[in-house]
Amino acid sequence: MLDKTNSVFDLTPDMQDIGTDIMDEVLKQRNEYEPENYSKDDVLNALNARNFTIQNFKALLSSQAEPFLEDMAQKARAITRANFGLNINFFTPIYIANHCDNNCVYCGFSLKNKIKRAKLSDDELRNELSIIAKTGLREILILTGESDKESGVSFIANAAKIASEYFRVVGVEIQPLNSDEYEILHANGVDYVTCYQETYEPNKYSRVHLQGKKRSFKYRFNTQERALMGGMRGVAFGGLLGLDDFRKDAFATGLHAELIRKKYPQAEISLSVPRLRPIINNNKINPRDVTERKLLQVLCAYRLMFPTANITISTRENARFRDNVIQIACNKMSAGVNTGVGGLETGEKKGDEQFEISDPRSVSQIFTAVKNTGLEPLMSEYIYL
Repeated sequence: MLDKTNSVFDLTPDMQDIGTDIMDEVLKQRNEYEPENYSKDDVLNALNARNFTIQNFKALLSSQAEPFLEDMAQKARAITRANFGLNINFFTPIYIANHCDNNCVYCGFSLKNKIKRAKLSDDELRNELSIIAKTGLREILILTGESDKESGVSFIANAAKIASEYFRVVGVEIQPLNSDEYEILHANGVDYVTCYQETYEPNKYSRVHLQGKKRSFKYRFNTQERALMGGMRGVAFGGLLGLDDFRKDAFATGLHAELIRKKYPQAEISLSVPRLRPIINNNKINPRDVTERKLLQVLCAYRLMFPTANITISTRENARFRDNVIQIACNKMSAGVNTGVGGLETGEKKGDEQFEISDPRSVSQIFTAVKNTGLEPLMSEYIYL
């Protein structure tokens, strides 16, 4: 039973309450999900299912599915190629500020972490965007720390408007907002919103989010729905795998995305699988038990559950792993990534990084690597009339 007395379910007066019951359903099913209670037959039934269900999804995320990873990969590959052909979509993030009002124990931007804080001016932003655009990229993801004071709605909206001059597709990964604030961002060129719940286990959530608005599990959970209410075309989901039981968090992420997909059938759904990475001043932060093999299992289960969803693999993972999973389950990848603020021209970052990346290759290097696998790098598939 959901313990609503936990403070992470509180909303402050400025947080919009949309009255949805999706959170309760996800937490109920996550609590009931026991990944060890599945059999070989459950896994085989899931692999052979003609109409894939949530129960099949649970089976393929279970430990019993690990010996069948090759079968899962072959099926995922067939589904990926059937729906996306040989195309691999490219994008890159741009961090425009790293100020943060939250104290999260695993994040380099945490309020308590002593780092160099900064945000880009309009001229600095244009310079960075111009450099990125020259690589051929046509999709950008704008990121900030979560600070209403230093990187509020007007600051982000202005950045999105400028970014729209250089890129066809603009996304944001920022602090959660109310639906009317998402309307403002959408009016200034933002197409989609990414928000990671980090972990779907409320007690663990409360232990790793110690201060700030991010402490509200409920407000963060409903971010995607408020974004769609604000007119966004797409929303992206992810659990930070390694914070808690990764199988349960991967299941909850998928169920969350599925329930939103059913309620908002027009929405473009995307999924990511971020694992913990070392951060500045703490290089011991790493995924607790999420090996690459287990991460691949999650990716394959996602592809079978979501045949047409974008599944992204980020530079948190190394080049070898990324080059392999785009041949199996992922159809989207980041390239030429810098998780600090500024510095593309001089190499001297204006603000410190959020986390260490594992794949430092340039856009051209990744472009060539993708071509060498027989796949086709795609900078943007959207046409605006």
